[in-house]
Amino acid sequence: MSENEAGARVSNWNAPNIITAARIIATPFFVWMLLADDGQNGPLRWAAAVFFVLAIATDAWDGYLARSRGLITDLGKLLDPIADKFLTGAALVGLSILGELPWWITVIVLVREVGVTVHRLMIVHDVVMAAAWMGKLKTVAQSVAITLALLPLASVMGDAAPIAIWLNIITMTIAVALTILSGLDYIVGFLRARRAAGANE
Repeated sequence: MSENEAGARVSNWNAPNIITAARIIATPFFVWMLLADDGQNGPLRWAAAVFFVLAIATDAWDGYLARSRGLITDLGKLLDPIADKFLTGAALVGLSILGELPWWITVIVLVREVGVTVHRLMIVHDVVMAAAWMGKLKTVAQSVAITLALLPLASVMGDAAPIAIWLNIITMTIAVALTILSGLDYIVGFLRARRAAGANE
């Protein structure tokens, strides 16, 4: 029995897919918490930040479950990147609406993420694109930068508040730079993979 045949028998109603779907469904609630606080750094703002951290953790968890228990499905491959981009995009848009993050940063990140995700789905049956290390590093950098941007640390650090502000600026700058570089790396990788596929035909 081939790997594809074995994978075809895995039910879409499995734990990793349910966790991923729950993350998508809960994201609007995260946005509500973030915007309802209206930048006042109250309990809802802290709750939104905690939700984001937990959602990122469940992303790693459902991926581990899918791989370790042989529960990888086509639906999971589709939902997982959508859930990631939905959550990340929601956080960036929310921060920009609150005036805490320049819109140009949000636009750059969203264009890269949506563009690469849609392109991957379009070519999945034609060209195999392995996950690049730069893309993984970008994901980590974005997670750290957005978490720090969501946590209202400056409001509780008193005289040390400038440290939190500069930490946010530095981590977000690194995240944006890696977002752009990983996007370019993806394009180069795709062109090489397509050229190699053409040569083998």
